Amino acid sequence: MQIIPYLQLNGNAREAIGFYEKVFHAEVLAVTTFGEMPVTADFSFPEDAKDFISHAAIRVGESVMMFSDTFPGQPAHEGNLVTICVTFDNADKARQIFGALQDGGQVEMPLSETGFSPAYGVIKDKFGVTFQIYTE
Repeated sequence: MQIIPYLQLNGNAREAIGFYEKVFHAEVLAVTTFGEMPVTADFSFPEDAKDFISHAAIRVGESVMMFSDTFPGQPAHEGNLVTICVTFDNADKARQIFGALQDGGQVEMPLSETGFSPAYGVIKDKFGVTFQIYTE
């Protein structure tokens, strides 16, 4: 079994993919737009949504993150029910990633030594996605 975070964004999935690719030195595995999806007589997409992402995946280390923009006409809602915990065995690497996520983001708990980690912090990035940065 594998658990994969799937981020649904409100028209800025392509920007998020580029951002996370840079932050995590990720590999883009796939990007499909709504315009590349099959169209039938019964089902089509609005012209202004054809460049939005219908599905994408990136490899971050040994993990995968998936993305899409919301279906045309359905807004995305920012929430706090899902966070992504990124674990490191190196506090310097944790600090580097935490710093990169601050670009346009908001620190919710500064990266610092805790009773359970030499470097732990929580940050909401510029897309409203909350990351827990944890060092073992």
